[in-house]
Formats: sequence, C-alpha cells, structure tokens
Amino acid sequence: MTLSSRLLRLWLGVCLRSTRWQISGSPRAVETLLTPGQGSVVAFWHRSLALSPALWFWARPQEPRLALRFLVSRNPDGVLIANIVRPWGIIGIHGSSSKKGKDKGGAAALRTALKEIQSGSIVGITPDGPRGPAEQVQPGAIVLSRLAQCPVVPLGMACTSLRLPSWDRLVFPLPFGRGALIMGEPLFQPDATILQNALNDVSLNAESVVRHQQSNLADHLWRVAGTLMAPALTVMLRIRLHRGRELPGRLRERMGLERTGPRRGHRPPGQLLWIHAASVGETLCALPLADALLKARPDKRILFTTATVTGSEIVARHPLYEQRIIHRFIPHDVPRWLRRFLNIWQPEGVIFVESELWPGIIAACSHRDIPVMLVNGRLSDRSARLWTRLGEPARHMMKRLSWVAARGPEDAARFRALGALPIYEDGDLKQNAPPLAYDETEYARLKTLIGVRPVFVAASTHPGEEELVLQAAEKALKLQPDLLTIIVPRHPARGAELAARFDLPRRTAGQDPTPQTQTWLADTLGELGLFYRLADRCFLGNSLVGKGGGHNPFEPLRLGIPTATGPKMENWREAMTTVSDTIHIVTDVECLTRWLESPLPPVRTTGLQRSVVSVLRDRILKTVER
Repeated sequence: MTLSSRLLRLWLGVCLRSTRWQISGSPRAVETLLTPGQGSVVAFWHRSLALSPALWFWARPQEPRLALRFLVSRNPDGVLIANIVRPWGIIGIHGSSSKKGKDKGGAAALRTALKEIQSGSIVGITPDGPRGPAEQVQPGAIVLSRLAQCPVVPLGMACTSLRLPSWDRLVFPLPFGRGALIMGEPLFQPDATILQNALNDVSLNAESVVRHQQSNLADHLWRVAGTLMAPALTVMLRIRLHRGRELPGRLRERMGLERTGPRRGHRPPGQLLWIHAASVGETLCALPLADALLKARPDKRILFTTATVTGSEIVARHPLYEQRIIHRFIPHDVPRWLRRFLNIWQPEGVIFVESELWPGIIAACSHRDIPVMLVNGRLSDRSARLWTRLGEPARHMMKRLSWVAARGPEDAARFRALGALPIYEDGDLKQNAPPLAYDETEYARLKTLIGVRPVFVAASTHPGEEELVLQAAEKALKLQPDLLTIIVPRHPARGAELAARFDLPRRTAGQDPTPQTQTWLADTLGELGLFYRLADRCFLGNSLVGKGGGHNPFEPLRLGIPTATGPKMENWREAMTTVSDTIHIVTDVECLTRWLESPLPPVRTTGLQRSVVSVLRDRILKTVER
C-alpha cells in the first residue's frame, strides 16, 4: 500500500469513527442487511462513496459473519479506493460499464458480484458511477438485483464534510462531526425511476438530519445569551415565587433540576413522549391528544410540561396523573438547565402546542436527534413579522422542526414563509376537544340557588373588560331586572382586586349568589364548563379592549350557548370563519347592551367537531418510531 493510500485510510478512519452517526431507516432493511447468508445489493450515490465504510463499521460488530463487497472501476481512482478499504474487510470487485466499444470489465464484474450475492455477501454499488451523470441511475444495480433475485436497499449518507470539485461533488468527511445513515425500504427488482426516487429520498433525509444537528452562529449567540441571563432568571424566579406565581418546592424544575425530599421524581423506565403546552387553553386542547397517544401505545408514558401554575393544575386533575402522565415545569432556555433536563428525561419525541417556539430547546433536541413536532401550530401576524425580522436564525430554527400541523391555511402559509417543512393543515385541536367538564352536583346546587333567573356569563375577561361588561349589564337590568351576571376572569388571581374594586361577592370566598345578587365573581380555575352550563348567553373576553386576540369560541357554542365576542379575535380568525353564522360581534357597551336585551338567538352546533386527534396521533407515532 502506498503512502498516499495509508494517509487517506488513516484520515477516513479518524473522520468516520469520530463522527456521531445516527443510524435509522426501515426495519426490513436492517433485517435484510444483518441476516448472514442472505445476499443483497446496497445502492448509494457515488458522491457518498467515501462515507460508505460507515455502514460496515455499524454492521460488522452486530454480525461478524457478514461479507461486504463493492463494485468499483478499474481506473487508478478505483484501485486507490479499493486499497484504502481492503484492510477494513471491504473487498472491491473491479469493473464498469463499457463505453464506445471499449471493454471495461463490466460483464466480468457483474458475474463476480452475482456469485458473491449467491454466496450470501452484501454488494455495494453506486448506480451513477463511476463517471455519471451524477444521480442518474444506470442499469447495473437493477440488472444485478434481477439476476440475483434479491432486494436493493437504498442508502442515504451525509455528515459534517467538504464537497470536492469533482463531477459528482464527492463528499469528503471531517472529523468529530455528526452524520446520518438512513436505510430505505428494500426494493425488489425496481425500475430506474423507482430506485432513483428512493435514493433521492433517503439522501435528502440524511442531509436534513445532519443540517438540523449542526450549530450555527445564531445557536452559539443564543447559548451565550442564555448563559449570561441565568443569574437574572434565578432572581426573577425568586420574585415570582414571592408573588405566588411559582410553587414552593418546585422552583428547581425551572432550572432543569429534580425535586428534593420524599416526593423526589425520577424518569420512569420505557419510552417517554414530551408534550409542552404554555397555559390553560393549550393544556386543555393537548390532553385529548395525550389520551389518544397513551391508548394507542400502552407501553408509553408522557412527560407533560407547562409554563404556568394554572396549566399544571389542569394536568394534575387528569386520572392518570403521576401514573402515566408526569408533570414538570418547563426549564428556561439556559443551556446548562436544558442539558440537565434532557439528561434526566431523555424523551423520544417532543410535541409543542400552538406557538411555543423556544430556539434553545429546539436546537438542543435537534442535536440529540429528538424529533420536535408542532401541533395546532399558530402564528399571529405580529409573531410572523417578529420571526421574519430575525431572518436566517428564525428560518434555521423552523427547518429543525420535524413537521408543523397548522390550524389552518393562514397559519400554514406563515410557517411556510419562514421555511418550516413539511406543513400539514389538520384543523384546530380545540375544535376536536370534548365539551368542558363540570361538577354535576355543584351544577345542581347552583341551579337551585339561581332558579329561573336569566344568566349572562362574561368568560375569560381581561383587564379593562370587566368595566364594560358591568356597564352593559346594568343597562340591561332595565328590561331584565332579575338578570344575574357572572364574571369569570381569565386569571383567577385578579379575583381579590376585582371584588374590592366593584364590591362583588366572590366564589373563592365562599359567597354564593343570592336573589339580590346582580353580579357574581367566579374567580376559580377549571370551572368554566360549570358556568357555561348555567348561562343563557355568554361573552368571550380578550376581544374588546387592549391587544386582544380572543379565546376559544367552540367551547360555549358546542354547548349551545348563544355567544358574543368583541372584534379583536385575531388569534381565532379561521375559527371565526367557521362559526360566522352563529357568533355575534359586539364593538362597544351599547352594542353589548342591545345584544343582552335581544331575544335569545338559535345556535348551530353541527360542524363544530372535527377529528384532528387521530390524525395527529398517527403522525406523531410514525415520527418517533421511524
């Protein structure tokens, strides 16, 4: 062996063995390749030739009886390649297709390869080699497969590398990088088009995996920023704890640490999916998806994280809480905290809900080859403009997502514009949610107290809306003197302030409505289903003043409750199109008053339910079990 051969073999060996390879693909392909004595053909593009020993480094330790041969040309380059890989037990079969009447040993090489396959060897072949045209299938692989009556396994390979200025843009690996080796479904006697499409698919998938795993300047800057912010975030957590917005004893979870004491948590054995929802609304729409995943795979458990305490309280009410559903608060986007979290939980896949896009978490998961999926994807005009202004870092983050299931065409278009692919338009998970739960005993008790009085519920109100609701309700009392108005603030913590400001009885203070009560403050969490069922009509908050955005219109309409909202429903534009013939829009106090004084309108409940969960469940399971 010449000095150049030795140096090249040393370089390739160091590069390929120091690369962190992700090996994945068809289970049938793995079985085909690792079964000794079962001859087969492995096909890959010529540009990946220098990476092909990685297949052997993976396969041989698992099955030492395997024999690997590969077809290579008789020219000096082919001889050099054969000399480099021979010490690794990879034996070359020299010959290539004849051109211009010149015999290049192709027929003899084909006969030798056929004998090797019949004796149980794996034969590697580059269907576009040795001289191209690049990525165009020539007859060799197809003829060999048909003569040997064996499958062709398409192989896609990529890694941290350079591209050489050759006819095929040969991939030359670099050391200590990341790589992907993806095996496609075995093909039996394929034609040229089928084989070419399969090779393109696995090659693009491998390149996509490597691209997602690689860090760029934006990743480094984000990690530096997160590290520098860690002391300030720690102080902020202490302040939030003092204000009652964090739970004592669980502050460590925000830093990626586990609880201390007798209730210290740990990762359960087996497979674990991670679902993250920001707060109450996202949690409620994600729980049916969690149920569907658990039902489909009894061996799986779910780590459910939220950003808010109110979200955690919703999860804690689930019957499988602390059995197959574990709750933790999501750690802040600090590199050290994320490493702790991922080292502890090691999820096999991450499902983010709606608009939860955390660059550091997505990058950290991508580097560990944990697929990140976004369900019920929502991107408002304002958020889309913000991400667009960030330019290439935002596009790089979006491309790391395994896929996005957008709520509808508008959201899908925004995600596509930012570079996320593939995009699915499955519909809104909140349209798939079951009716809100309620306590039947408490409903019967309150219904007895209220009697036949008309009930108006102002649900999920935000600051500034309670005043307008009270003004409209006071005016409506002239025509309906026994009207009972129930105000349900979006954030129950505002209950004390609202009660003091407007002199209202509070549910959390144990004060029930009396026949003389005109307005009652329902400042509890998770009882919206109860108040909707008590209502004759309702108004949805976060839609009349301020930035707005709105809340879920399907929840009251599904129960047949006549519903009004303000005009600021930007986060629910597509949903509002669906219910446009049922929901009423009010723009000010006078408009809301007229609606309260009007006869109760009919409510259409058909068409408000869609089966989104089953589609998402199957796609998630297919992604994580690839």
